[in-house]
Amino acid sequence: MQISGTIKVINDTQKVSEKFSKREFILTTEAESKFPQHLSVQVTQDKCSMLDQFNVGDEVICHINLRGREWSGAQGIKYFNTIEAWRIEKTGSVQQTPVENNPFTSDDLGF
Repeated sequence: MQISGTIKVINDTQKVSEKFSKREFILTTEAESKFPQHLSVQVTQDKCSMLDQFNVGDEVICHINLRGREWSGAQGIKYFNTIEAWRIEKTGSVQQTPVENNPFTSDDLGF
């Protein structure tokens, strides 16, 4: 599955246990509608560093899996859902290759 939107928040990586870490981010979808949606999406384990290349405001497509689990507690059975991204791609405006900071112009070089 895929969802697309704009990154609103990128949280730090959380180490949940010795063997499990996760990183959450908020993806705003349907931003132009009357009721934009703000979805909490997570990446886990070695995918946590994947978010380092993105910034708040980036338009992205997230390839996701929907996860669900059942939990039994004192107040009965509850169900939880998770949106887990396994691939994220930038979209939107064409990205340009950064230009090196050259202190010399062609005039300085005599041509």
